[in-house]
Amino acid sequence: MKRYISKIFAGLVLVGLALPGISFGQNADEVFRAAGSPHNPKVNIAFNRYYTAEGLAELSKKIADAHPDLVKRISIGKSYEGRDIWMLQVTNFKKGNPERKPAFYVDGNIHSNEIQGAEICIYTAWYLTENFGDVDYITEVLDDRIFYIVPTINPDARNNYMKEANTGSSPRSGMMPFDDDRDGLVDEDGLDDLDGDGSVTSMRRKSDYGDFIIDPLDPRKMIQIGPDDVTTAQRYELLGSEGIDNDGDGRVNEDRPGYYDPNRDWAWKWQPDYIQGGALKYPFSVPANRAVADFVLAHPNIAGAQSFHNSGGMILRGPGAEEDLATYNRADLRIYDAIGEKGEKMLPGYRYLTVYKDLYSVFGGELDWFYGSRGIYTFTNEIFSSFAYYKNERPDRNQSYDFDRELLANDAFTPWAPYNHPTYGEIEIGGFKKNFGRATPGFMLEEELHRNMAFALYHAHHMPKLSIDKVMEKDLGGGLREITAIIKNERLMPTHASQDLKYKIERPDYISIDGVSVQAGMIVEDLDLGITTEQKVNPAKLEVANIPGNGTVIVRWIVSGRGTPKITVDSAKGGLITR
Repeated sequence: MKRYISKIFAGLVLVGLALPGISFGQNADEVFRAAGSPHNPKVNIAFNRYYTAEGLAELSKKIADAHPDLVKRISIGKSYEGRDIWMLQVTNFKKGNPERKPAFYVDGNIHSNEIQGAEICIYTAWYLTENFGDVDYITEVLDDRIFYIVPTINPDARNNYMKEANTGSSPRSGMMPFDDDRDGLVDEDGLDDLDGDGSVTSMRRKSDYGDFIIDPLDPRKMIQIGPDDVTTAQRYELLGSEGIDNDGDGRVNEDRPGYYDPNRDWAWKWQPDYIQGGALKYPFSVPANRAVADFVLAHPNIAGAQSFHNSGGMILRGPGAEEDLATYNRADLRIYDAIGEKGEKMLPGYRYLTVYKDLYSVFGGELDWFYGSRGIYTFTNEIFSSFAYYKNERPDRNQSYDFDRELLANDAFTPWAPYNHPTYGEIEIGGFKKNFGRATPGFMLEEELHRNMAFALYHAHHMPKLSIDKVMEKDLGGGLREITAIIKNERLMPTHASQDLKYKIERPDYISIDGVSVQAGMIVEDLDLGITTEQKVNPAKLEVANIPGNGTVIVRWIVSGRGTPKITVDSAKGGLITR
């Protein structure tokens, strides 16, 4: 009997379930490892659910405590309500200077209801740390790179979304109070959960003049009838989201906590609210955004970045607005396209798109600030799409209802029930709950997390990886030697994006030689033809504008002295290497 029970518990571990008070994974003989999963994790996390801001903080602490040589947990600032903005810095701290490794920045949940990004961030930190030393690729990644991972940059409103009455799309904002309806009062007409189910669903009322009827095949669903349709069925009118007019101004729930857009607050092509709805008084008005910007500005080693939103199944690049089209240089677009198109393969049902062209215009977005202001190749993924329900490229309009019934046992829908409304009288309330539609269902969540993490790792893989590939020495006579070094970049990204080069955002790369007396230093433009460009000032430390992706830079010195030379390549985004 005990053997049977242990097998059941082992099975629960394999599907990602956790039971209170029971610790799994301590005895490796009790489980059979699935390909791609950690061998014997120190931290067990259920990835079929979502966590509050406090839950995320606790998980991040557990990961950091379990892997002190791989993780440093820091607060980069405070939210409006005073919560810490936690960051996990993940690398092999025993190898190399972490501040000099190429860095990849990841965040999620800037929009409070767009929750999956936080779980992707936690999953990424967990997966990297638990596989270090067991999976060669992950070990190499953490030896060479550092990840700056911020699970949520909107912890205040994440908690509001989860703990308070909301729709699946509210709040998108943060929690800074605003007078949305300009009546001199602040946040006085928020959302109402009239039926107490934890979600703000919909209201309907029987009406001889309504243009909806109940679907005879599915009583949960309303069907709109046309002007020529003849029906004897009971007609209904739809009254919108459940709620009441709390402030008596004739509008229902129009002054909610917030309401601004944290992703219109960044200092690149920022526009005021009357042009870009949701913008605040000036860029970086949101404290959490300011904290992120300060950290990024202080860490020039960040070469790639990823933010996670929901929904729609999209891999997005900038520009956010057509007015910013010239910012994205053709050379950089080749890099974006290579990574984005790979993402379409890794993330079935996702499409690689450009924000302004394929969605709408956005000014002051995080995506554009990272690239435009800092020259960091950045993507935003919109997590989850209706494709995932039945893996169908052309979903039908009933599939949400079918999926809830067939795969969720009707757990995602609040059945219609009567309610005596103070304004509308006898109505009915029901509809899909806030945790359905935009948020990935629990049993599908871990796959979503893993695929998006893998895309981010692919992006991080193609940050610059430099090596001193070959050093050649030639005796020139008279005590002089010619030393030529070939510096190789093994990955797709250059050490400076075109945007970086255009505005000289980051310093040049330095290639220097020590241990000998340098008489002359030069960049070799053509090794075969012997074409060089001499650097006459400080020739021992050559300034190189850029080391191209999948390319090389060749440098040469004329030196004297019998010492053994030491060559150093010092690149803000490419790292520090010596030979």
